[in-house]
Amino acid sequence: MSYSNSSMGSGSRTGRRTFEFGRTYVVKPKGKHQATIVWLHGLGDNGSSWSQLLESLPLPNIKWICPTAPTCPVAILGGFPCTAWFDVGELSEDCPDDFEGLDASAAHIANLLSTEPADIKLGIGGFSMGAATALYSATCFAQGKYGNGYPYPVNLRAIIGLSGWLPGARSVRNKIEGSQEAARRAASLPILLSHGLCDEVVPHKHGEKSYHALSLAGFRNLSFKTYEGIGHYTVPKEMDERSNNEGEGESESEGESEDDFVVGSSGIGEL
Repeated sequence: MSYSNSSMGSGSRTGRRTFEFGRTYVVKPKGKHQATIVWLHGLGDNGSSWSQLLESLPLPNIKWICPTAPTCPVAILGGFPCTAWFDVGELSEDCPDDFEGLDASAAHIANLLSTEPADIKLGIGGFSMGAATALYSATCFAQGKYGNGYPYPVNLRAIIGLSGWLPGARSVRNKIEGSQEAARRAASLPILLSHGLCDEVVPHKHGEKSYHALSLAGFRNLSFKTYEGIGHYTVPKEMDERSNNEGEGESESEGESEDDFVVGSSGIGEL
């Protein structure tokens, strides 16, 4: 499926970029279908590798949708083309955010969720750049609109972010504080974050900063868990806990044994 920025109403930038999304993989629930989560891979990865991992989790009532990001040049890789939910130059508050790419990915994800039955709880989760895109979707849900002003159409019930960061962190508080309805939605949305303390790709400090930025913006149902001894990858226990956890609004730390079976992005491992 493709999205042009003209269809997303991006104003003066109309017609400059088209986003061709890759194949989507679906893991059907083995039990009663109660929730659907779109799970987003990291930079250079695809939906297939994560669908295989998610299928192995003891979560029989969740349907997982694992899309694949568009292939495009990425600034942090010197313009090398790979699958990416948006362009990124560096992880810095001074680096401009690619809101055009973020909006296109957020719209693609919302479209995947829009056809789910009305009684099914809807969520978005992801790893690394996928986590960043999930958190951006959370801010769109709270505001009721994408960054370009078009209405956000999905009622989200949960966000999961592993080893990620919050795009647009500098402005999210002002955008949400300006609307009582946005503040209400932000306060009601559970967001579950976790980060490895030894992450060398997306340092742990970016996870902490994202947690604090979301908290200051009014996201009250928020938890942040630190995994000691874990780098830029995830372990089955982390996936299981984050998907089962309802969020207790706290920050905590936990160690992991080096003997745990490690699973991570099968992509290039940058973000």
